[in-house]
Amino acid sequence: MKMVNILAGNRIVRSLQLLLCCLLCEAGDETLTLQEVEGTTITLHTGITGIQSDAQILWIYGPEKAEEKILNSQVFKGETVTETSERFKERLQLDRISGALTIRNISRNDSGVYLFQVLTGRFSSRTFSVRVYAPVSAPVIINQRGKRSVSSTEPCFLLCTVENGENVNLSWYRENERISITNNTDLSVPLNLPLQIHHDNNTNTYICVSANPVSYKTSSLNTTQLCYHIPEKAEELTYADVNIKAHTAERDKEEENSRNGC
Repeated sequence: MKMVNILAGNRIVRSLQLLLCCLLCEAGDETLTLQEVEGTTITLHTGITGIQSDAQILWIYGPEKAEEKILNSQVFKGETVTETSERFKERLQLDRISGALTIRNISRNDSGVYLFQVLTGRFSSRTFSVRVYAPVSAPVIINQRGKRSVSSTEPCFLLCTVENGENVNLSWYRENERISITNNTDLSVPLNLPLQIHHDNNTNTYICVSANPVSYKTSSLNTTQLCYHIPEKAEELTYADVNIKAHTAERDKEEENSRNGC
């Protein structure tokens, strides 16, 4: 009877030690951040090699904190049994040697916190923060005022626009220099970024770039495609006026020569 109490006491002590170890591991666990495009395959690497064949491996997930068990792999009567949640059914693949978890066709709804735990003679864990983004749309450049030809003193008004999304930025580049950037947390409206081009600017090519943390798209513009400058009418009138004055001076000279009998 005394021996039974000792064994029971030892089991309680070992359970408390394991619980304390779990808490310490989670408290000191470094969170790894990953960012991916939706529709791709992502692998959460644990940094562990050679996990014992009889170890129990757990993966836990939650949008804000890990609380839902999505994979449980353990050995039962000499056979490895792996259970996965309906949420990730047929999309998860476990490497039992390293504990790495592969998620196929990941979506934005899969963003969140993933916690890896392995239970053997000792406890190990690792936390992952995963953000999944939609691929960014290509920007479109338009002439804001619809006038393709402007006078040499008038700027050309262009507008770059793109469908808004999470963490999307829209930028104008002149060669390799970014000259403006914008974003908007209101995802219900598109992003718009205007650009004024003056006639005395020596650069003809501009690039509009839409980007989020995992993808980007560009649209290039040669200013002659949407906007070109024409000579001012004032210059044409001056040229005509010079011709008129020249003809008048020549006629006056002929009349003077006639009067002088030349």
